[in-house]
Amino acid sequence: MADQQACDEVVRFTSELIRIDTSNFGGGDCRERPAAEYAAERLAEAGLEPVLLERTAGRTNVVARVEGTDPAADALLVHGHLDVVPAQAADWSVDPFSGEIRDGVVWGRGAVDMKNMDAMILAVVRGWAREGVRPRRDIVVAFTADEEASAVDGSGFLADHHPELFEGCTEGVGESGAFTFHDGTGRHLYPVAAGERGTAWLKLTARGRAGHGSKVNKENAVTRLAAAVTRIGEHRWPPRLTPTVSAALTELAALYGIEPDLHEVDLLLDKLGPAAKLVEATVRNSANPTMLNAGYKVNVIPGEAVAFVDGRYLYGTEDEFRATLDRLTGPDVDWEFQHREVALQAPLDSPTYARMRAAVEEFAPEGHVVPYCMSGGTDAKQFSRLGITGYGFAPLKLPADLDYQALFHGVDERVPVEALHFGVQVLDRFLRTA
Repeated sequence: MADQQACDEVVRFTSELIRIDTSNFGGGDCRERPAAEYAAERLAEAGLEPVLLERTAGRTNVVARVEGTDPAADALLVHGHLDVVPAQAADWSVDPFSGEIRDGVVWGRGAVDMKNMDAMILAVVRGWAREGVRPRRDIVVAFTADEEASAVDGSGFLADHHPELFEGCTEGVGESGAFTFHDGTGRHLYPVAAGERGTAWLKLTARGRAGHGSKVNKENAVTRLAAAVTRIGEHRWPPRLTPTVSAALTELAALYGIEPDLHEVDLLLDKLGPAAKLVEATVRNSANPTMLNAGYKVNVIPGEAVAFVDGRYLYGTEDEFRATLDRLTGPDVDWEFQHREVALQAPLDSPTYARMRAAVEEFAPEGHVVPYCMSGGTDAKQFSRLGITGYGFAPLKLPADLDYQALFHGVDERVPVEALHFGVQVLDRFLRTA
């Protein structure tokens, strides 16, 4: 079991990492190196030999290996990203990069996404060094850059150019899973992620005939683009259930005493009440228009108009997603992937999933662990190129008045100290037995 020093360190490390501003504005505008050096120093103090790696100057990743007792066992990757999304200080109750600890809560950008998990990993391996503990299997620890953008300087770079550092890794655990979800009836759910929707960020381009704004123009690029964007935004995607989502619906239905009719998904979601939030975004594909760019003067019809769409597709549905976009955009609008990453599916009958479930239940016996598919994506996508099966497991025990999912990229991001204590205990228990 993690000791008191580990519980103290996870709070301090979370606060200190938040104070290191690693805002990722996209387009390469970020510098993770100070946070990477901080993590590497903590690992070195525990007797490990961390390696710092960069594709681009300042965009630093850290990798270290904890040797296990069973050389024949497959290795396990435990990863967290060091970058965060930007924060507008004027919108916050506190300085978003203060790492302030007030009334039993750590405040700041990255408190839940995901410097808390980075701190848990550091606290756990340092605790093992103090106790002389070695896990059963090798544990490869990776702190990455650039997860909040394309990951080309982070996990993508590591997977493509340094696969040797992950030799033997068959499974990995990362962000967004094993957090308390309060269903409004007093039940505590703990969703553990075993899947992710694929990422499909799209660029739409409409071309037409440029001309004077006062003239009739039936080849208006803006009109063509607007029509396509409207069709995409209004499209109702049909349900498509992956094994993880099917299992989530079945287990939730059993918990609430509901007949799990997977042929009537929307009716089943209605019956699940607040718990439906765990699955409603992952029962179908999605495509949300997010950006528009056209023209340069009000009385000039431009010859080209561009839009961007955040698309997400479920495991096994990429061909359907592409065909649907072809139909919705129509003959006058071209589309292409601006950024694409695969959808993931992890087995629920694996010993690793069972051990994650057991670790949560040991420290939250009142909780109900359920499968979960993430609507977005994580570094697990890039690490899957190495044949690593990814799970989401960043444990936190949260109070009912804290909307965990709303804090991701939100204002006044924060995490309770007690949640960090719970997380380090659960992560320690799981990794010792993994």
